[in-house]
Amino acid sequence: MDTTNLNINYPLNFNQVVNIIKQLPYNEKLKLSELLKKETKQKIKNDKILTHIASEKLLAKDWLLPEEDEAWKNL
Repeated sequence: MDTTNLNINYPLNFNQVVNIIKQLPYNEKLKLSELLKKETKQKIKNDKILTHIASEKLLAKDWLLPEEDEAWKNL
């Protein structure tokens, strides 16, 4: 049975997932480990981008003040 496109929507808690993973063969655990590494790297990358965008809007309020222009005019 090919399960590559199998979509199962069961509400599982963390401990249940861990118990399922413990039953996997070693090679499947390695595949899962690689998948989790990729997923977490992507999340970190996306978080950094979103943080940058959010920070820019917030900081722009200060950057656009006349006091900022005055403070930087001699540089």
